[in-house]
Amino acid sequence: MTIEIERKFLVKNLDFIKESFKKTNIIQGYLSKDPLRTVRVRIEDKMAFLTIKGKSSKDGISRLEIEKPISLKEAKILIKICLPDLIKKVRYMIKKNDSIFYVDVFKEKNNGLIIAEIELDSIDSLYPVPYWLGEEVTGQTRYYNSQL
Repeated sequence: MTIEIERKFLVKNLDFIKESFKKTNIIQGYLSKDPLRTVRVRIEDKMAFLTIKGKSSKDGISRLEIEKPISLKEAKILIKICLPDLIKKVRYMIKKNDSIFYVDVFKEKNNGLIIAEIELDSIDSLYPVPYWLGEEVTGQTRYYNSQL
């Protein structure tokens, strides 16, 4: 169990792609979208995870998160019983100094949406600001994956 501390941003352009060191295809669905407890199934290429997230703090920066690896077989079964509207996206990982940005390029229903996230050690941690990073949307629930 951990407390996830992250900030979210819109992205200005696709320049981050040339800086990425890893790219994964993601399909995820939700078994619960209750703001007090979301339960997500995620398939990342050949790996799969079950994640439970608690209610976000008032500023949206932190919340409880428990993530466990599950078998690909289990994930494919769980995806079939998820709520409607699976999320499909391509995730790019970009290293800046000692930080890693996760940039998600959404597909299908959310095509055109690009969101960058950075996980931090503490709420007041400093982080780099790449030129392709746009408006901060941390805490804006409409940008939570569970709401897309």
